[in-house]
Amino acid sequence: MKDFQSHNGFARTFKENKLTLGISFPLESARDNPFAMDIASQMTLAKQAEEAGFASLFVRDSPLFDPNFGDKGVIHDPFQLLAYTSAYTKEIALGIASVITTLRHPLHLAKAAASLDDLSDQRLLLGAATGDRPIEFPAFKVERQERDELFRESIWVMRKIWEESFPQIHSKRVELVEGDVIPKPHLMGIPILGTGYSGQTIEWLAEHTDGWMFYAQEANRQKELIKIWRNATDRFKPFSQPLVINLSENPKASPRPIPIKVGFTSGHQFLVDYLHALQRMGVNHVILSLTNGNRPITEVIQELGEYVVPHFPAHTNYMREIAVDKTR
Repeated sequence: MKDFQSHNGFARTFKENKLTLGISFPLESARDNPFAMDIASQMTLAKQAEEAGFASLFVRDSPLFDPNFGDKGVIHDPFQLLAYTSAYTKEIALGIASVITTLRHPLHLAKAAASLDDLSDQRLLLGAATGDRPIEFPAFKVERQERDELFRESIWVMRKIWEESFPQIHSKRVELVEGDVIPKPHLMGIPILGTGYSGQTIEWLAEHTDGWMFYAQEANRQKELIKIWRNATDRFKPFSQPLVINLSENPKASPRPIPIKVGFTSGHQFLVDYLHALQRMGVNHVILSLTNGNRPITEVIQELGEYVVPHFPAHTNYMREIAVDKTR
């Protein structure tokens, strides 16, 4: 497996024994129109999040809108949205949490990811998953029971096509005997973050991915899972999780659970303490979702940037600084 400490997105986001903070699209509150997602305001907020010191900006892959699923997901295609975002930002990592590997052809996926990583100056963090919305599999004529195999195939095909020129690939969906996929990633690879189990064992994920994103859950269960993950590999491979928050205007407000979601309403003082506890457990990155709040998002990002993010700053990519110095 590759060392991605010189990859701008990975280096900004992940370091052993440290926690950083990300934020997720859509950058909107519960009171906003859920089908609007005004792109101009989203870019303004994305730049604000970068300036506030967030390490990453993530977007979900929602191929189809399912009104019975519970949420609409994100309106825009993740690759196109992040490519657009890359033009408005400079350093914040751009993540997909997570691309549905079962519904995208591996060659298209490899090209889209390599293109985005190149256009964004190596800022892409590629979360990978099997998908969980029941209506999607018949819509795309994909056998749901094959999704575990298709996930493994996607990881293997992407790795091979990024690392080799004119490879020959024979797999379930790929019969490549001529031609090649370009561009190749600058590092001949892109950080792939497995999501959940994706039908695999922890040992398989530890061997074939560059990090793990798992769902938020009760603290003791998460702590035990992180321990198992660390024991599955002798290299540093980061552990990330999402967290739904509703930031109270009262900085000292005690936590109250958010119905249905794994998250809470609280003031920023409790949030800082909670995040420190996650860092002690071994969590390396927390992706905040703000959609359950009712305050203006710009106000929430400003407060987080002033009182929370400084406790968990994004990492400096020294390789990037050296490269910049050489151009001066």
